[in-house]
Amino acid sequence: MISFQKKRLLSFILIIVLSLSVIYPQSVVKHPKWSYNKSIYEVNVRQYSEKGTFKEFEKQLPRLKDMGIGILWLMPINPIGETNRKGTLGSYYAVKDYKAVNPEYGNIDDLKGLVKSAHKLGMYVIIDWVANHTSWDNKLASEHPDWFTKDSLGNFVPPVADWADVIDLNYDNKQLREYMIGALEYWIKECNVDGYRCDVAGMVPTDFWIEARKRLNKIKPVFMLAEAEEPEIHQAFDMTYSWKFYNIMNDIATGKKDVTGLVSLLNEEKTAYPMSAFRMRFTSNHDENSWNGTEFERLGDAVETFAVLTAVVPGMPLVYSGQEAGYNKRLEFFEHDPIVWNDTSRYAKVYKAIFNYKLKSKALQSGEKGGKLQLLSSPDDKNIFAFVRVSGKEKVVCVFNLSKESRNTAINSKLIKGKYINLYTGEKINLDQIASFELKPWEYKIFTGK
Repeated sequence: MISFQKKRLLSFILIIVLSLSVIYPQSVVKHPKWSYNKSIYEVNVRQYSEKGTFKEFEKQLPRLKDMGIGILWLMPINPIGETNRKGTLGSYYAVKDYKAVNPEYGNIDDLKGLVKSAHKLGMYVIIDWVANHTSWDNKLASEHPDWFTKDSLGNFVPPVADWADVIDLNYDNKQLREYMIGALEYWIKECNVDGYRCDVAGMVPTDFWIEARKRLNKIKPVFMLAEAEEPEIHQAFDMTYSWKFYNIMNDIATGKKDVTGLVSLLNEEKTAYPMSAFRMRFTSNHDENSWNGTEFERLGDAVETFAVLTAVVPGMPLVYSGQEAGYNKRLEFFEHDPIVWNDTSRYAKVYKAIFNYKLKSKALQSGEKGGKLQLLSSPDDKNIFAFVRVSGKEKVVCVFNLSKESRNTAINSKLIKGKYINLYTGEKINLDQIASFELKPWEYKIFTGK
């Protein structure tokens, strides 16, 4: 017969075993203090102007500052390989030299000047980093062939068959790891950049990124964006891509899914990711634009609606070059294909309103500092996505009609009672516990109050 003390001991052991069997989200890094209220802008230097240079882009910094942009992500600034090059100019992601500037864009002093100007305006700059592979004619291939993955015949190989213009690096090699961290350190020390967007980060071992992050933070607090979605990579990165969110927006726009799928995804994220993890929300980026179509092709009349949605749900919104101009064209990836700018686009005004509000809002901050998304139920939950985010006395009430039909709906919640201003009209409004809304197809309302 088991004694009472032994029963207690066995029960205690069982509790320990069960608790260890639960998978909890990995803890995340310490974010830079300046990063919580920002929006991010992807800069395609090649396509930004006819000249396609750093100096030409630098002229746009005041406009982007006025639009409320806080972080500038420069696509790869390095020289592009010529061997097995795709197209006339090649892929930005076929890096020939990790410690040099692409002469098409200018020189290192031009890059330093761009970063300095951005900092003067209170903006931050991260640069695209391609750690997984190099161009065929990168000097590392001849100087350190043992740093690369080889096939059974000893030949260099692309990481993916379609990526024929690049060859795969082998992170089992400690010397490669040390070189790559040194190259990352170089641009922070030399040009004072504020961090990196890391290409196909999930194809590089996470333990490398953890070590790299530690080393970079010794120079200055950096911001790291991973082109990856795995929760565990938040051990090294501040922010990851939210592809599932992007995909469900596309599916809602085409009628394949409705609001219930969006709600399920956001609930899934709450358990899969640490509370402090930043998720990047986007309706386009360089890959999606060139290979899967513009936001206008995918989202149709819902482009503006989903652009605003990316800015008010938990996470950080991204704008790709040209989106603020309503530019409806797939940009050529391997050629010079300058954006035709429309300075009167309504999209710039839409972004400006929400991004500048986000800069001063505590409720809309990213990560653990932002107000939690609290759903507001309506009789039409398949088409109406309504929620409130609260921080102290600040409330942001958001009501979206995510359908192509007009909708009349009502919300009954004590959470919404108060005095507000419609962010986009400036209209003052009082909301009672029960509030009715008439919404046109894809119409949204953002109410801010304190």
